[in-house]
Amino acid sequence: MWQKAHALSLSVDRVTRKIRDRHYASLRSQMFRAAASIPANIAEGRRQESEKEFARFLRYALNSSSELEYHTILARDTKAIPADDCISVLDQTITVRKMLYALLKKLGDDATKPAGPTLPPRPRPRAGPPTAPGR
Repeated sequence: MWQKAHALSLSVDRVTRKIRDRHYASLRSQMFRAAASIPANIAEGRRQESEKEFARFLRYALNSSSELEYHTILARDTKAIPADDCISVLDQTITVRKMLYALLKKLGDDATKPAGPTLPPRPRPRAGPPTAPGR
């Protein structure tokens, strides 16, 4: 998995080097930083003393993959990168993300559950016309 994440960050480096417009300097930087953060968090997490700590770093990597996905779509939509480069980066990002989810599941971590308390369901409006004005 680390190898695929590393390959993804090298791909992002190649793609972002093509972005020459100074207007997109921060986007280029954010894409590169998010991509580099994925294998870095995998490597750092692997050196932790417990699987719980390892899972925490894998979730950081997962979050970075979501950030990279958004920035890649933004770069495509603003024409900072070609659509072909976007598709390639997104395909690699999704592959790495699936691997992260699988490893988290193997470690017994439910990465898909929401963090923090969940809100109660919203009440449904009653069907039918109002019976009194002002309702």
